[in-house]
Amino acid sequence: MKKILIIEDEKKLSDVIHDELHKNGYFPFQAFDGELGLISFRNQKPDLVLLDVNLPKINGFDLIKSFRVINPNVPIIMLTAFGDIDSKMLAFDNGADDYLIKPIDFKELIAKIKIFLRRSSQFPVEDTKIHFKDVVIDLGTKSVIRNNIHINLTPKEFELFYYLVKKQGRVASKEELADNVWAERYGVTPNTIEVYINFLRNKIDKEFKDKIIQTKAGFGYYIAS
Repeated sequence: MKKILIIEDEKKLSDVIHDELHKNGYFPFQAFDGELGLISFRNQKPDLVLLDVNLPKINGFDLIKSFRVINPNVPIIMLTAFGDIDSKMLAFDNGADDYLIKPIDFKELIAKIKIFLRRSSQFPVEDTKIHFKDVVIDLGTKSVIRNNIHINLTPKEFELFYYLVKKQGRVASKEELADNVWAERYGVTPNTIEVYINFLRNKIDKEFKDKIIQTKAGFGYYIAS
């Protein structure tokens, strides 16, 4: 039975989420502030986290950063009333896997949980390294090094870069990237893909003469061999 940590300070909402998860065959447990959430994450080792943004003691954005240090592979779905693009981008930049706006549609929530748990079980942590050109991708630590310089990528940036690398020079369209890197398509637009490609270029290519991330106009993106 998969363990799901609910970090939500509204007790009524947390209890409703708890009951819905239990009815769907999961083992949910609750924390009502950021400090308790961090302790529960360390001790209980959940398979997935549902995380509010506005929490007492430690806010949701800061919690994600701590979670990613402890275990970079646990899926995190943020639950928040903030639907603006800046808040979404901040969540993804800090390491959230998805972003669900309140009031919660429980059918959508359960669908997202199933997707992320299925993906995490299909793709366990790999203790291998990929070398190409002057780049090293460490799949165990989820890190990227170029020319002996550590490149600080967010989890979503890492996933996007790794997906492109796995294509081995073949072009990936924006639609393909949305389907495979974002798990599902809610709220993911062509502009979202463009923004993240730009993030990667600024981090991986900007300071180097040899540009790795290439665009094939009208088709998509690929990694130069």
